[in-house]
Amino acid sequence: MSGNLSWWIDVLVALLLVLSGVFALAAAVGVLRFKTFFQRMHPPALAFTFAAWCVTLASIVYFSAQDDRLALRSWLIIIFLALTVPVTTILLARTELFRRRTSTGGSGEIPPPLNHESAAPAPADHQR
Repeated sequence: MSGNLSWWIDVLVALLLVLSGVFALAAAVGVLRFKTFFQRMHPPALAFTFAAWCVTLASIVYFSAQDDRLALRSWLIIIFLALTVPVTTILLARTELFRRRTSTGGSGEIPPPLNHESAAPAPADHQR
């Protein structure tokens, strides 16, 4: 780091970056250990997002201390990730669900589409 910054800023930035690495490693282990596609979606979506938050906070602390003013440019990165990661995760899940529904060997545990009309009979008029 820079020689003109306080030691506690260097320690805080280093801890945030190490914590980011721990989250990324946990996500990688989760991807390797889980068996199904839907289980494997969660570690990257959650843990990598936490890792990105740690890197963003480390960047804000470091550049704010270096410039002697609040540096919030890094917030654009995390705002972009906060908006795009859930959307991407939902699109991946819907794509996999569609793929499983259209495959020839689909199992019975796949839920029907939301616009699927149920075979339940319409309620009968009650006459007295």
